[in-house]
Amino acid sequence: MNARALSPFDRLLIDAQNALDTVFGAPLAQRANPSADEPDVVLDEGERRHAAGLMRINHVGEVCAQALYVGQAAVARDEATRAHLLAAAQEETDHLAWCAQRLDELDSRPSLLNPLWYAGSYAIGALAGLRGDGWNLGFVVETERQVEAHLDEHLQTLPNADVRSRAILEVMKADEARHANHAQAQGARVLPQPVPTLMAMASNLMKTVAYRI
Repeated sequence: MNARALSPFDRLLIDAQNALDTVFGAPLAQRANPSADEPDVVLDEGERRHAAGLMRINHVGEVCAQALYVGQAAVARDEATRAHLLAAAQEETDHLAWCAQRLDELDSRPSLLNPLWYAGSYAIGALAGLRGDGWNLGFVVETERQVEAHLDEHLQTLPNADVRSRAILEVMKADEARHANHAQAQGARVLPQPVPTLMAMASNLMKTVAYRI
């Protein structure tokens, strides 16, 4: 069905299905897992727990990214902006699937609070989108730049032996940078303070909680 033919109720049903698939389903990646050719080295218990905590944070980040982009797309006024957001969300689905697979390999689990993370992020995305497409894209840029920064941090603190998690995060980082650059090229506006600071504070809270729960 052509996207222009979808009614608001159709979009609501699609968004609800996306929420269920993201939080409770097993999303399928369209691209091969970057860690597939890397050896699965046995980590000691402390390394395993730390790697699992970091990958749980990254899995939550992808849950939030799905919700943010779908929420923003739901209220985007321009079809090109909506298409960009949904394309980015599809790549985030790859990230989600890869992180879930790595958590399973590390004998761990996703965050128990994923329904809450999704709901909050969807609401934030929709509110951001209501300001207009320029601000919508600006929110994408700021979100992706902050994600790049925390992926850098994780790449530095992962156990050296965990080459499988590292391979996944390196591809994720490249994808996030591309999403930000694309949004900037499409006319993203620079978000005024205190919005970036509040976003960073919310992200830090999420990382602290998701590492353990």
